[in-house]
Amino acid sequence: MAETVVDAPTRPRDNLWQRACQGHLVPVTVVVLAIIVVWYAAAIYLNAPQVIDRFARAKQDWSASELVGATWSMDRPVLPAPHQVVAELKKSIFDIRITSRRSLVYHAWVTMSATVVGFVMGAVLGVLLAVGIVHLRTFDRSLLPWIIASQTVPILAIAPMIVVVLGNLGLTGLLPKAIISMYLCFFPVTIGMVKGLRSPEALQLDLMRTYSASPAQIFWKLRWPAALPFLFASLKVAIAISLVGAIVGELPTGAVAGIGARLLTGSYYGQTVQIWAALVMASVLGVSLVAAVGLIERLVLRAMGGRP
Repeated sequence: MAETVVDAPTRPRDNLWQRACQGHLVPVTVVVLAIIVVWYAAAIYLNAPQVIDRFARAKQDWSASELVGATWSMDRPVLPAPHQVVAELKKSIFDIRITSRRSLVYHAWVTMSATVVGFVMGAVLGVLLAVGIVHLRTFDRSLLPWIIASQTVPILAIAPMIVVVLGNLGLTGLLPKAIISMYLCFFPVTIGMVKGLRSPEALQLDLMRTYSASPAQIFWKLRWPAALPFLFASLKVAIAISLVGAIVGELPTGAVAGIGARLLTGSYYGQTVQIWAALVMASVLGVSLVAAVGLIERLVLRAMGGRP
């Protein structure tokens, strides 16, 4: 008679580890640790020539541990070590009042304001252009090629012209940066919405016409719901590009506030640690804005009865 083999009960710790491996925690942790290790090694490699030259001029003997420690503690390194960037972030975020111009939170808020305004303007413009392209054949043939061609011009060439022209009209501050962000982010929204509004099949359109649906009803009950996944995918790309546009817009203006101004100040005075801290802050800001768009997407899809 065959014996029945009973599997040993799985330990809760094993289940937790399996869930962690199947999710995002372990892969993300491994990648972050690998980046940190490579970063520290690159800091040693890039900063070592300056440290060795300093030791040679001081006629000082040095060991490998002293070399590594010196490359990770330079005041103006070629590549700052991660702990130097973390220390700069702590000082400029938590140790300084957020209303101070030395606070990185203050600069991030200035950049985020231009980013959000430009993003909203670009999203509205992109949706309107997409609706016109889908419903008017003249727009499709004449406007769409120019929209595509507009993105072939480097933003670094356009940004100074926008700033100068609007400055002569008396428009300064947030608006020029927002317009530069709008110029960058309207394109993915337009292309995504055109694809989304055209996604319903011919059979679905014929069925709506069989029900004597008006063009407005076809748009709101068929085309718009079908285009929402395309819209939010485009918005996630657009909000990230809008942040880049806001930072680029701060560079030719000689701005005194914003992440772009922080980068300029760091480059003028050789403060590489400050530059890297501003870059990390910009990355965190970009991730947060994309996550906010993703949260809005889940709420909208849930309200419409779809699967988020």
